[in-house]
Amino acid sequence: MDLKKEIREIQDYPKEGINFKDITTLINNPEALNFVIDSVVDKFKGKGITKVVGLEARGFICGGAIAGKLDAGFVPVRKKNKLPAEVISETYELEYGTDKVEMHIDAINENDVVLIHDDLLATGGSALAALHLLKQQGVKQIYFSFIIDLEFIDTPKKEEIYKYENQILVKYS
Repeated sequence: MDLKKEIREIQDYPKEGINFKDITTLINNPEALNFVIDSVVDKFKGKGITKVVGLEARGFICGGAIAGKLDAGFVPVRKKNKLPAEVISETYELEYGTDKVEMHIDAINENDVVLIHDDLLATGGSALAALHLLKQQGVKQIYFSFIIDLEFIDTPKKEEIYKYENQILVKYS
């Protein structure tokens, strides 16, 4: 399936010069949605994954379904002050400033095998922050999956992510 045809592109959103990749059209199509979920599950079944970490917010959409099909738990990584219990946090750089992501401190343990899932890999900042959260908890086996990679954005953060076994379904060069 050509997933690029299912992704709507919106010019100058959220600001001028950005060509936003909107997956809402993809997830609105049950065939495309199931293709994404099944593709990720097929790639990572047999790896012993015990937890799928989904990044806020669009990483939640497929992440929970992927976790269910892998017979794994789902762990949300959220922006600061969104989780109700004790958290660990990681600050990461944005284009203009910093932000912080958090995860419940009791959501992951060192024996978990974790798949980090998000819809889009741009600079790698939020995915690398999630990786650091897992490392704080002593997790040793980590994988990544993304629906989209904006390959034309080349950063050292992305190079760190590429060192891990990963799956990317759509690439924009």
